[in-house]
Amino acid sequence: MYRFLLSRQWVILTLVALALIPTMIELGFWQLHRHEHKVTLNEAIARSLAAEPVPAESLTSPGAKIPAEHRYRRVTATGRFDTADEVVVRRRTNADDKIGYHVLTPFVLDDGKVLVVNRGWVPADGPSQFAFPEVPAPPEGEITVTGRLMPDETTASSGIKNVDGLPDRQVMLINSAHEAERLGRQVLGGYVELTSPEPEGRTPQQITAPNHGDIGPHMAYAIQWWLFCAGVPVGWVVLVRREVRDRSAAAARETSGAAPETAGV
Repeated sequence: MYRFLLSRQWVILTLVALALIPTMIELGFWQLHRHEHKVTLNEAIARSLAAEPVPAESLTSPGAKIPAEHRYRRVTATGRFDTADEVVVRRRTNADDKIGYHVLTPFVLDDGKVLVVNRGWVPADGPSQFAFPEVPAPPEGEITVTGRLMPDETTASSGIKNVDGLPDRQVMLINSAHEAERLGRQVLGGYVELTSPEPEGRTPQQITAPNHGDIGPHMAYAIQWWLFCAGVPVGWVVLVRREVRDRSAAAARETSGAAPETAGV
């Protein structure tokens, strides 16, 4: 009755089913690991945002890389803004997904080192985005700023190409090493997203804090993959039983069709 399972069609179907089971199990665990990574990341962001601000130079130094545990850490610094060397970062969006620029202003500390400060977003002047936009001036004189510490942007981490031949005072990436080369000064590693003081007239638009409450759909995807995995053997059994039923029905029809000829003899 079950010899049909040795046919080429059923052997291929069975092998495909056997291959799908471990594949779907692995995909489920992959999504589970993504869920766990997202939860861990959200917890780290929440801790960084809730921690009391510390001096920026306690977490970074010239040429330093910002580790993951210090990302979004609130830091403070005292000094003055250097608008003469201010640049803008091209093709950045605001909360409404409008394309404009981020304003990158060197912040000169009391010891002469420079902290790169992202003051926020301004709209582009016209569709070409080649002209330097209108940027409100920051507070003058010595002030204390507070912001979220961020790692340097790189081509690998951001997917943005740092192209040459850009318009004057425009860059593609926020990178402290590039800024140190451009300014010819000691620049602290990473940069800061400014949160205080708030700009007059709310421009530049300050960058909003990262959303760390959304864990994403990865757990649901993991459960789906495991349900699909459980459905494979169930589906295989259903198909086998259907095949057996169809073959039995066909055999019964053949037998009933042959019966009158036997009776006539």
